[in-house]
Amino acid sequence: MEVILYIAAIIAAIGFLILCVSLGMTLFSLKSILNSLAGTLSGIEGQMEGITRETTSLLTKTNSLAEDIQQKSEQLNSVVHAVKGIGDSVNGLNTSVQHITSSISKSVEQNEEKIAQVVQWSNVAMGIADKWKKRKVIEQVQEESYVFEAEQSDKPKRKWGRKK
Repeated sequence: MEVILYIAAIIAAIGFLILCVSLGMTLFSLKSILNSLAGTLSGIEGQMEGITRETTSLLTKTNSLAEDIQQKSEQLNSVVHAVKGIGDSVNGLNTSVQHITSSISKSVEQNEEKIAQVVQWSNVAMGIADKWKKRKVIEQVQEESYVFEAEQSDKPKRKWGRKK
């Protein structure tokens, strides 16, 4: 029986040795994997530092653009208020023109008969003036023809033809 114990101890020792060897081989392969993983993580860490710098730069530019947009928005608000003021002024001007137009049309309606009479009398006056001008022209033409005839009668009349 002792031999069985020794054989069992040797089998256990061999099993333990196999376990230790396989554990050692696993740890050695795991060491290379962990070294590769450490290299990859250091590369990622370098890339993350670059990404962090770029992100910080972009954030700074974004903040600058946001401030610029805010300033331009405030300036645009003042322009919008000015345009609104111009629109209000134009509306006031339109209202004034409408009041003036309505008052003029009311006065024209009230004085419609008087205006018609003035137009008739002005037409009559213009007709008389035209007749007066025509009469003056006719009188001048008649005076010129009398002067011409008088000059012609003072001159001796010449007979045309052969002398005999």
